[in-house]
Order: sequence, then C-alpha cells, then structure tokens
Amino acid sequence: MKLPMLTNGHILKRYKRFLADVELDNGELVVAHVSNTGRMTGCWKPGAPVQLSHSDNPRRKLAWTLERVDMGNGWVGVNTQRSNPVIEEALARHRIPELGGYGRIEREKVPPLDDRRSRLDLFLSHGGNADAWVEVKNVTLVQGDCLGFPDAVSVRGSKHLRVLQQLVARGCRGVILYALNRPEGSCFRPAEHIDPDYACLLREVVEAGVEVLALRLQHTASGIVAGESVPVVLDCSVTP
Repeated sequence: MKLPMLTNGHILKRYKRFLADVELDNGELVVAHVSNTGRMTGCWKPGAPVQLSHSDNPRRKLAWTLERVDMGNGWVGVNTQRSNPVIEEALARHRIPELGGYGRIEREKVPPLDDRRSRLDLFLSHGGNADAWVEVKNVTLVQGDCLGFPDAVSVRGSKHLRVLQQLVARGCRGVILYALNRPEGSCFRPAEHIDPDYACLLREVVEAGVEVLALRLQHTASGIVAGESVPVVLDCSVTP
C-alpha cells in the first residue's frame, strides 16, 4: 500500500491521547493527529524521528497525521488506520496463503448473529473453503523476543474474539489476524501481563476453532506491505 507523501520530523511529546507535537525538519512546529487509541508503549520518545502525512481537507481540525516513528530499529507504524488496507491489498493479490482462494472481499460487515452491534474488519467469500470472517489488530508492543497485543486492557478486543467463536460454531472460519507493525520480535504472543483475561480468552477461542495469524508489516520508503507470517506462542508460561 502506497502512503501519502511523507514529511520528516522529530516528535516532541504525545498528549491527550490523540495529539502529538512535532518539529519538522525545516524547523516548523506542528500539532499532529495520532490515530492510535492504545498506550503506544515503546512507540515514541522525545526526539525520535517520525514521518507525517498532510491533508488539505478544510474540514479536518488537524492537517497533519503521525504515520510512523523510528525507535532505533526501523519504522514503527502507529497509524492504526493503515493496517486493514495493507491486509486487504495482500488478500486481493493472494499473498496470504492461509487465506487464499477467495473471490470476494468485503469490509466492515456485520456478522449474522443475534447481537447485530459488532462489525468485523473483513469478510471473505466465493472460495473453495468456508466463508471467513477476519478481525485485524495492529501490534506494536515489544515484550522480550515477541510482539504482543493488547498494550492496554481491551474489552472491545475480547468482544471480537467471542464473535469469532460464535461464527466458528455456525460453520464459518473465524480468524484473528495480528499485524506486526514494527521490525523487532521473532514471534507473537498475547500480552498476558497487561490483559490476562484477553490472553485466556484467546487460548479458549483457539481451542474452539478460531484461527490465529500473525503477519509482519514491512515499511518501504513510500508505503507498507504485508510480509511473511511469524510463529504464534499461546503458552502462558512464557513471560516478558
């Protein structure tokens, strides 16, 4: 996926969750929107190099958006709105073998369950396998040699796992896909020390048939692409 034109700078601080003060390389000070509801633990520090995108939309309160931060090992993608399009593009180009063979991809679809308040990120149909419901989670938390999710207690994330479990019980594929949006870490595992209930539920729904995938997102000079899958570790005995 090609990103908008990017501007270099250095982050000064993040505050009020959705705001960041950034000094551009030309010396200009700007306030950027942070499209990330998590804590962003290990994803920024004062003075870290960043790249921003700019919008000319007059209805936006902030023209600048924080896209990625370099914490010393390469770009960390902190704009959570980018992960889904990257995964969708990879699916359309048949670059995720575990989810190959589907002829149709739909976004933000409501599952046919009694509770109609939930939407899942992607719905795959017209394939040789059962229809697949896919929920994508952006992952940036470093914990030892693995990356983890969530970086804060996630009631919404747990709800998505339960929805996937219900869909599996109805004969569909339910897939939780963790998009690892930074270069460190050789595996994925749930962040048990942050949200033990989520970690326990993840193991429970996997036993019930929900599939888990973890894919590395690779940052290029002008975009992001989905890379190879990485191992998933669900053993709770492994600690940070």
